[in-house]
Amino acid sequence: MAVRPQTLLPLTTVSLYVLLAVADEAQHGYGIIKDVERRTHGLVSLEAGTLYAAIKRLQDEGLLRADASRRPKADDSRRRYYRLTPLGRAVLRAECDRLEDVLRTAREKRVIPATGRGSHGS
Repeated sequence: MAVRPQTLLPLTTVSLYVLLAVADEAQHGYGIIKDVERRTHGLVSLEAGTLYAAIKRLQDEGLLRADASRRPKADDSRRRYYRLTPLGRAVLRAECDRLEDVLRTAREKRVIPATGRGSHGS
Protein backbone atom coordinates (compact mmCIF):
# COMPACT_ATOMS: atom_id res chain seq x y z
CA MET A 1 0.00 0.00 0.00
CA ALA A 2 1.44 3.37 -1.06
CA VAL A 3 1.93 6.13 1.51
CA ARG A 4 -0.16 9.23 0.90
CA PRO A 5 2.04 12.34 1.24
CA GLN A 6 -0.59 14.16 3.34
CA THR A 7 -0.28 11.52 6.07
CA LEU A 8 3.29 12.74 6.75
CA LEU A 9 2.27 16.38 7.26
CA PRO A 10 2.93 18.79 8.78
CA LEU A 11 6.69 18.64 8.46
CA THR A 12 8.89 20.01 11.20
CA THR A 13 10.83 23.17 10.34
CA VAL A 14 14.07 21.17 10.19
CA SER A 15 12.57 18.51 7.92
CA LEU A 16 11.07 21.12 5.61
CA TYR A 17 14.35 22.97 5.18
CA VAL A 18 16.39 19.78 4.73
CA LEU A 19 14.04 18.63 1.97
CA LEU A 20 14.15 22.07 0.35
CA ALA A 21 17.96 22.04 0.47
CA VAL A 22 18.12 18.86 -1.61
CA ALA A 23 15.14 19.61 -3.86
CA ASP A 24 17.20 20.64 -6.88
CA GLU A 25 20.44 18.71 -6.33
CA ALA A 26 22.03 16.22 -3.97
CA GLN A 27 23.85 17.82 -1.04
CA HIS A 28 26.17 16.62 1.71
CA GLY A 29 25.50 17.45 5.35
CA TYR A 30 27.62 20.59 5.56
CA GLY A 31 26.10 21.83 2.28
CA ILE A 32 22.62 21.32 3.75
CA ILE A 33 23.56 23.24 6.91
CA LYS A 34 24.90 26.17 4.86
CA ASP A 35 21.91 26.16 2.47
CA VAL A 36 19.41 26.27 5.35
CA GLU A 37 21.34 29.03 7.11
CA ARG A 38 21.52 31.11 3.91
CA ARG A 39 17.86 30.62 2.93
CA THR A 40 16.60 31.51 6.41
CA HIS A 41 19.01 34.44 6.82
CA GLY A 42 20.43 32.70 9.90
CA LEU A 43 17.07 32.18 11.63
CA VAL A 44 17.46 28.40 11.35
CA SER A 45 20.95 27.22 12.25
CA LEU A 46 21.35 23.45 12.28
CA GLU A 47 23.82 21.65 14.51
CA ALA A 48 25.29 18.46 13.07
CA GLY A 49 23.47 16.24 15.59
CA THR A 50 20.10 17.81 14.75
CA LEU A 51 20.75 17.53 11.03
CA TYR A 52 21.82 13.89 11.06
CA ALA A 53 18.93 12.87 13.33
CA ALA A 54 16.57 14.55 10.84
CA ILE A 55 18.30 12.87 7.89
CA LYS A 56 17.96 9.46 9.55
CA ARG A 57 14.26 10.09 10.24
CA LEU A 58 13.67 11.29 6.66
CA GLN A 59 15.47 8.22 5.30
CA ASP A 60 13.43 5.92 7.57
CA GLU A 61 10.25 7.55 6.24
CA GLY A 62 11.42 7.04 2.66
CA LEU A 63 11.71 10.77 1.86
CA LEU A 64 15.48 10.99 1.47
CA ARG A 65 18.19 8.63 0.27
CA ALA A 66 21.97 8.64 0.19
CA ASP A 67 23.28 9.22 -3.34
CA ALA A 68 26.72 7.66 -3.83
CA SER A 69 26.77 8.58 -7.53
CA ARG A 70 26.84 12.31 -6.71
CA ARG A 71 30.24 12.32 -4.98
CA PRO A 72 32.90 14.15 -7.02
CA LYS A 73 36.10 12.13 -7.59
CA ALA A 74 38.21 14.50 -5.47
CA ASP A 75 35.68 14.52 -2.61
CA ASP A 76 36.20 12.84 0.77
CA SER A 77 34.99 9.23 0.45
CA ARG A 78 33.30 9.47 3.87
CA ARG A 79 31.07 12.34 2.75
CA ARG A 80 27.48 11.30 2.06
CA TYR A 81 25.25 13.12 -0.38
CA TYR A 82 21.48 13.08 0.06
CA ARG A 83 18.71 13.32 -2.52
CA LEU A 84 14.91 13.43 -2.45
CA THR A 85 13.05 10.24 -3.26
CA PRO A 86 9.87 10.45 -5.36
CA LEU A 87 7.87 10.21 -2.12
CA GLY A 88 10.03 12.93 -0.60
CA ARG A 89 9.29 15.23 -3.54
CA ALA A 90 5.54 14.50 -3.23
CA VAL A 91 5.60 15.20 0.53
CA LEU A 92 7.57 18.42 0.01
CA ARG A 93 5.06 19.54 -2.62
CA ALA A 94 2.11 18.69 -0.34
CA GLU A 95 3.70 20.66 2.52
CA CYS A 96 4.28 23.68 0.28
CA ASP A 97 0.65 23.50 -0.85
CA ARG A 98 -0.44 23.32 2.81
CA LEU A 99 1.67 26.35 3.70
CA GLU A 100 0.32 28.24 0.70
CA ASP A 101 -3.20 27.61 2.04
CA VAL A 102 -2.13 28.95 5.44
CA LEU A 103 -0.77 32.12 3.80
CA ARG A 104 -3.95 32.54 1.76
CA THR A 105 -6.01 32.36 4.96
CA ALA A 106 -3.68 34.83 6.70
CA ARG A 107 -4.15 37.28 3.81
CA GLU A 108 -7.91 36.84 3.90
CA LYS A 109 -7.88 37.51 7.64
CA ARG A 110 -5.62 40.54 7.04
CA VAL A 111 -2.92 39.13 9.27
CA ILE A 112 -0.41 39.77 6.49
CA PRO A 113 -0.67 42.11 3.48
CA ALA A 114 -2.50 40.85 0.42
CA THR A 115 0.69 41.11 -1.64
CA GLY A 116 4.38 41.17 -0.88
CA ARG A 117 6.30 39.54 1.91
CA GLY A 118 5.31 41.67 4.87
CA SER A 119 7.82 42.76 7.50
CA HIS A 120 10.41 40.05 6.68
CA GLY A 121 10.83 41.02 3.02
CA SER A 122 13.41 43.38 1.52
